[in-house]
Amino acid sequence: MSAGAEIVLQNTRLTDAERAAQLASIEKVPPAGEAATVLFTSGTTGAPKAARLALENHLANARAAVEVLRIDASSRFLCSLPMFHVGGLATAFRCQLAGATLFLHERFDALAVARELCNGATHASLVAGTLARVLDLCPAFPQSVRAVLVGGGPVPAPLLERARRAGLPVLQTYGLTETCSMATCERLDDADGQTAGLPMPGLEVKLEKAEILMAGPQVMRGYLGEAPVRGWFRTGDLGELDSRGRLRVHARRTDLIISGGENVYPAEVEATLLTHPGVREAAVLPAPDERWGQVGVAYVATTAAESELRAFLRERLAKFKVPARFVVVQELPRNAAGKVDRSALLRLPI
Repeated sequence: MSAGAEIVLQNTRLTDAERAAQLASIEKVPPAGEAATVLFTSGTTGAPKAARLALENHLANARAAVEVLRIDASSRFLCSLPMFHVGGLATAFRCQLAGATLFLHERFDALAVARELCNGATHASLVAGTLARVLDLCPAFPQSVRAVLVGGGPVPAPLLERARRAGLPVLQTYGLTETCSMATCERLDDADGQTAGLPMPGLEVKLEKAEILMAGPQVMRGYLGEAPVRGWFRTGDLGELDSRGRLRVHARRTDLIISGGENVYPAEVEATLLTHPGVREAAVLPAPDERWGQVGVAYVATTAAESELRAFLRERLAKFKVPARFVVVQELPRNAAGKVDRSALLRLPI
């Protein structure tokens, strides 16, 4: 298919009895509790790992998403994520469970996405970069759009506000392959763009020394070749919970920059850079340094001079948070899910 080509899958909602009969008629359905799919993590910061996901995991995530996003038989969910990615597969499970229509695109195409949202699509999943490209093509959307999920990393507040002015009800999310996609999500009646939202129904979230831990029916059975998950799953990501239990994600533990004994969260620096009108994209990674142990390196797609960016950050952040180096790129490398490929950035000369 050409870019933007689509398959429209219409569905009818099944009762639990009908679904059980359907599954029983399919040969090789894994017994309860065994892995139904094995999906690789994104590997944006290291080697990908194979997550073993049971059918119960997928269905628990789908039920929670249907509830939070208010998906029903009238919904038309646009998906431009590949089916080998957990986000694409999760969208298919949601639509099957709710009897919704799935608009399945072969790949992301900004014009095709804008067209679908203007012509009946009620739901979609995007990342900050793809959301910006859609808004560049269309300044206003109809009220038929019920929710647009935005995940995959920090989302600039000006971009969220721009989307809301255009009529898109954007919801920040945080998810992992290990939780069958969405683990937290803003709620439709309470989205302010300040956090990645509350845990999905059925999922528990807690912090230990700032590391995000999760437990619930959405959590995988374990990694292929490793011991199964028992109790709490340690995500390796760092964050905080606000007074209302909403999650704010700061960084992956491997991305945390410890410079001169001070913790620097890349997400905070990236979000600040993205408020500069001359910055289109930004990613901040740690680099070794003889004096400070580590320093931050900012990879930016920008029209601004380095001196301008330094001055801009110094007005808004503590001095130790300002990156030691800036690398200008045409665009940030991304994987099939639209996430920044940090491993590829680390291979660039600085």
